[in-house]
Amino acid sequence: MTSAAIRNIREEIKQYIDHADPKIVKMIHAMLEVDSDADWWHSMPDNVKTDVEEALAQADDGAFISHEQMKKKYPKWFTK
Repeated sequence: MTSAAIRNIREEIKQYIDHADPKIVKMIHAMLEVDSDADWWHSMPDNVKTDVEEALAQADDGAFISHEQMKKKYPKWFTK
């Protein structure tokens, strides 16, 4: 799609939002929030992604300590 076509679509959307009822505005807002929440992974540095993927693989293999185990092992960290 050309940049001119994208500009036209943006203008149409802006005009539509200006006249849309509150329900539609809320729906559009929710869609935009979901999209912005989904983008965080792509903005992470590669080394962080690698570490997260490694940790998830370790957890899948059962190599983790549960929250309850940590509370027992280090009670001073979990005082209220």
